Amino acid sequence: MLQIHDTIVSEDILNRKFVCDLKSCKGICCVVGDAGAPLDEDELEQLEYVFPYVKKYLREISIEALEKDLYTIDSDGDFVTQLVNGNECAFVFFDENNIAKCSIEQAYLDGKVSFKKPISCHLFPIRIKKYKSFVAVNYEGLDICKDACELGKKLEVKTYVFLKEPLIRKFGENWYKELELVDKQLKQ
Repeated sequence: MLQIHDTIVSEDILNRKFVCDLKSCKGICCVVGDAGAPLDEDELEQLEYVFPYVKKYLREISIEALEKDLYTIDSDGDFVTQLVNGNECAFVFFDENNIAKCSIEQAYLDGKVSFKKPISCHLFPIRIKKYKSFVAVNYEGLDICKDACELGKKLEVKTYVFLKEPLIRKFGENWYKELELVDKQLKQ
């Protein structure tokens, strides 16, 4: 474990290789699970704002679920996205290749909204856990990401490098530069 500012960072994000491989996994991380994607409290208002813009991408079952509640509270008392069919994120849509994609991100890419997607989704497979005096930054190794790990190894891309944009979005440019410096020092 490494400390950068007020975060404790798992060395797995420096050592493990990872590159999303949507052609292989079909976006399974958005479709399986026992709870929705974790949400920061400040993202709840963002969901209210983007919902009218993302409706056009969604299936009717998702629209119905989201019109009832855009988010819910999981068994740990944390805010999470709403689910449909008991396991898939209600903000998911399926493209012409049957790949699960985020309607929020699609609206962002289409220039309709400025919110890209929940930070927990953007950071996946990195998970953030807030404690009283620090924030834990961990790699969540899941079988569903086997293809991404293989592609990351093939391309020699470390997890934190693949996730540079969301890490900077969450922790800032200086934090990321310090993480890069720590990685270089550990290589020596």
